[in-house]
Amino acid sequence: MGHSWVEVELSNLERTKSKKVRALVDTGASLSVLPKSLADELEIEAVSEDRVMTGAGQIKIKRGRAWIRLEGKESPFDIWISDIIDRVLIGVVVLETFGFEVDPTTGTIREKPLLLY
Repeated sequence: MGHSWVEVELSNLERTKSKKVRALVDTGASLSVLPKSLADELEIEAVSEDRVMTGAGQIKIKRGRAWIRLEGKESPFDIWISDIIDRVLIGVVVLETFGFEVDPTTGTIREKPLLLY
């Protein structure tokens, strides 16, 4: 299966700045990531710093909060702000919280029931 791309709208918590972007759905990642340049443009402030695991090892990365709108569903989420990743990555926490999964035959997202327990 190739890459899965979606259009998302990202906003700061006050919803005074927003932007629609093409984002890579990363089913191998739990967390969602914004490039620092986009976080700066949307005035998304870092509120803490975390240690995270990547394919290249452990790094420190700043955490902020943003509104994410995907396929008509929206909610505020923690989002990690990277100065090394150059695209928006949507991880499985956002994907599954909204009730979506990647269809492996088409590479698109589709709705699925939320898993309560």
